[in-house]
Amino acid sequence: MEAHVQWDLVAEGFRSDWTDVGAVRMHARVSTRRLPPDAPRIVLVHGIGVSGRYLMPTATRLAQIFRVYVPDLPGFGLSTKPPEILDVPALADALAAWIRAMGLGRVAFLGNSFGCQIIAELGVRYPALITRAVLQGPTMDPHARTAFRQLFRWAFNSPFERATAWTSLGSVVRQDYRDASVRRVIATFRHALRDRIEDKLGHLDVPVLVVRGTRDPIVPQRWAEEAARRLPQGRLVVVRGAAHTMNFTSPDELARVVRPFVEWDRTGSITRRAG
Repeated sequence: MEAHVQWDLVAEGFRSDWTDVGAVRMHARVSTRRLPPDAPRIVLVHGIGVSGRYLMPTATRLAQIFRVYVPDLPGFGLSTKPPEILDVPALADALAAWIRAMGLGRVAFLGNSFGCQIIAELGVRYPALITRAVLQGPTMDPHARTAFRQLFRWAFNSPFERATAWTSLGSVVRQDYRDASVRRVIATFRHALRDRIEDKLGHLDVPVLVVRGTRDPIVPQRWAEEAARRLPQGRLVVVRGAAHTMNFTSPDELARVVRPFVEWDRTGSITRRAG
């Protein structure tokens, strides 16, 4: 069975892990493949309303050479649903606490959409935890920071996701929204709109790769280029034909971009163009 339709199961090569982080119990999918001791560790961070499930197509591909961790942030997926709706700093705090509880040390990160905002916040607040980051489809575009414009872009994006994957992606999203509750999804969306990622990128002083698909109306080329310029060690890669949820609908293409970038620390070389 293809990874993109295994959304309701722990994918082959992964196990469910439960970690107490303060009053919250966080769930994560953790790769189990035996790898060399120096294999890089990478944490994948999900977007608004969803869980780590929709990251699994990319996670399974990266797990061939990396130790991969895919947590469900508090309030989402299988993790505890706290009564309060956590904003971006609180979610970054929870992610940092989980990393420390897991004993991961310094790791690489890959985020999609709102997950990029959490990674940016974490990089500013906890720089000792991050070695490098991939921001795939980073929201929010500061030139379109209104609910109407963002929702319009989301609606416009749907036809660009591959038809064969969109049905199963829709199943993942619907299930995750039910798990989180509509109230939590809407409140988190409002937190995301208020978050000014553009003000944080200049403080994220580690190698960062911004990845955009040419069919991503949520993250236009202008904003992707601006985000990369704002990063002290930023670079942009554009993947032809990919849409916003590249981690689900174009996992092979995304993995091809991520692998050499994360491998840099171990190999000392990197592929500079993709797609």
